[in-house]
Parts: sequence; C-alpha cells; structure tokens
Amino acid sequence: MSSLFDSFWRAAAYCLIPRVIVLSLLPLLLIAIIAGACTYFFWDSSVAAVQQMLGDSGLLSGLWNWLANMGWNHVTDYLAPLLVVLAAVPVIVLIALLSVAAFMTPALVNLVAARRFPHLVRKHGGSLLASVTWSALSTVAAMLALVVSSPLWLIPPLVLVLPPLIWGWLTYRVMSFDALSEHASKEERKEIFARHRYSLLGIGVVCGFLGAAPSLVWASAVVFAAAFLVLIPIAIWIYTLVFAFSSLWFTHYCLAALEQLRLERNEPALDVPVTPVPLPESTATVPSSAPPALSDESGAKPGNH
Repeated sequence: MSSLFDSFWRAAAYCLIPRVIVLSLLPLLLIAIIAGACTYFFWDSSVAAVQQMLGDSGLLSGLWNWLANMGWNHVTDYLAPLLVVLAAVPVIVLIALLSVAAFMTPALVNLVAARRFPHLVRKHGGSLLASVTWSALSTVAAMLALVVSSPLWLIPPLVLVLPPLIWGWLTYRVMSFDALSEHASKEERKEIFARHRYSLLGIGVVCGFLGAAPSLVWASAVVFAAAFLVLIPIAIWIYTLVFAFSSLWFTHYCLAALEQLRLERNEPALDVPVTPVPLPESTATVPSSAPPALSDESGAKPGNH
C-alpha cells in the first residue's frame, strides 16, 4: 500500500514539471483538430437526428406531453445536444488515451527512468508492434464491454460505476504494458502483472474516475453555449493531463516493482559498468617471484661498503 501512495505523490509532483505540461498539450492539438472537424461536419446533423429520434419515440411521447403541460415545451431542444455530448465523451476519452500512449508515455517513461532509475537495466521486452497490438486488443475488449453494458447505464448507480471501471481496466492494460516495455523482459512483465494485478487495477480505476471528472466541463459547455469553444478545449486538455498523470503513476509504480523483483532474485537491478581497479605501481612493476638480492664475493650485501 505504501508503494501506491509513494508513486501517487511522485506522479502528482511530476505533473508540475514544465516538460510534462508541454507534452500534455501535444495530444490536445490532435484531439482539438479531430473534435473541431467532427463538430463542423457532424454536429448539426447529429443533434437533428437525436431530436427526431426523441420526438418519434412512442415510449417517450407521454413524457414529452406531460412536460409540455408543465410548461417545458422544448425539452428535446436542450436534451438532444446533451445526449450528443455524452455520446461523444467515450470517443474523446479513447482518442486521448491512445494519443497519450502514442506521444506522451514513451517520453514520460524516459523522464522517470532518467530521474529516478538512471541505471536500471533495459531488457526491451516489448516492441513497438507488441505495444500497438496489445493496446488495440485491449481497446476492442473495452469497446465491447461498453456496448454490452450500455443497457445497464440506465440504472442510476451503475452509470456512475461501470464506465470508470471499464476505462480503468483499459488504462491499466495500456499504461502498465508501456511502462514496462522498455525495461522489463516478457517474463518479468508477466510476473509483475501477476503479483500486482489488483494494485494496478486499482490505479486504473482511480484514474478512470479522474477521467470522468472533466465531463462536468462538457456539461457546462452545453449549458453555457457562448463559452462552448473555450470550455471544450479545456475539458480535452484536462483529459490529457489526467492521462499523463496516469502514465506517470503507472511508470513510478511499475519500475519500482521491477527493481524490487530483481533484488529479490539477486539479479543486478542497476546497470553499473564494472571498471578494472588498477594495481599499485609497486606491485605492478616488481614481480612477486623476483629472486633475492645477490651478495658480492666477500659475502657482504650490496650497499654495505
């Protein structure tokens, strides 16, 4: 438990480093371009489609009539944009996660390794292809879980639990692999996953709940339409910063676990080059098997004349 809190506070402190803040802005640029393009080309048609779907729903017609009698005549005009935004949140989270994994995680791993584990042996147990494959398979599994569990989101308690759990599991899978791919071997990575599965999953779930917090900014953007263009980039940047914190948290925890694992196995945890120690000049120049000094013909030792 102490390692969880230690890695948590270290990750929080690293988020204040200017380099980390700058790195968090790089995925924001890509996400802003994609979000802006989708908003420009699909926002009006998406809102209109949702409004039509809500208006044509026979199951909800009684609710709309009741709300109209209460003085709420245009509920669908406000509800449709909100539903579109809520539907777009998982997509934005997914793009932010993959962007952080592609652009930020390698740089953050190198940052932590250089500052805290400068001599940790790098066994290169995960290639770039393996990382991409692992992330893609984990993402497909998470998307399937989201689709299968979506009917349960109508139950108020579950909608606050299931999405963070799924995103936390995805974060745990992606971030843990990337944190260990450079330094750990394949066997060491499997051993750490087996030993620390619940701790890593707990980190992922906490990060999943943190990732759900910026949804409040999205909702504010719907309420305050005039600030839409300002609040949405802020929300996306918060997402990327949360994922940067997640990457740092996983990196600190995983590299510390790797170092501890190698110490338990009596393996060299630190990559310290061994340099030969030079012998003293007296022992290096005079051989140990040198013959004793010879005396002169008179039997006296040299130097006693």
